[in-house]
Amino acid sequence: MLSGEELLAGSSLTYEITVPAQVLRPALKDPGARAPAEPSDGDARTVRLRPLTVRDLQRISRAAKESDSLVATLMVQQALVEPTMSVAQVAALHVGLVQFLLQNVNRISGIAATADELAEALDAPLVRAAFVLAREFGWTPQQVQELTLGQILLHLEMLTLDRSSSAGQVVSGERVTA
Repeated sequence: MLSGEELLAGSSLTYEITVPAQVLRPALKDPGARAPAEPSDGDARTVRLRPLTVRDLQRISRAAKESDSLVATLMVQQALVEPTMSVAQVAALHVGLVQFLLQNVNRISGIAATADELAEALDAPLVRAAFVLAREFGWTPQQVQELTLGQILLHLEMLTLDRSSSAGQVVSGERVTA
């Protein structure tokens, strides 16, 4: 069994991430372009990131309320160990760089999913059930999430019965199928 110390050890790790020149300076995708004071190709362009903790994500969620762009900015700002930057400084970075850093923050924090993992998750019966319930009843993801497994199964059964009874109607004591 893992100890609590072993489980907590992962959150104290830091990772050096190399930022490619084309991410740092997107204009350099043009081979003829050369920005002033551009580092030579041999210069390391790295940042040091740490994984986000549950506490970090709770704080970010409260601070950002419903602004997705602020969530990304706060996630990058909290994960940056070196160089340290303020929220305003991270918000002033170009979008491509923030996106690159955020992808790495998600990866080292264990919250990134590959395309295969997403496809597998979409095939999960509970995910499909949640989608059907949300679509059929107009429920929000939050409302579906609050249902128990028994409630999900009951509502799916009700939908199945409703569909099978609407497939055929009773007219003058006889069943008419469409």
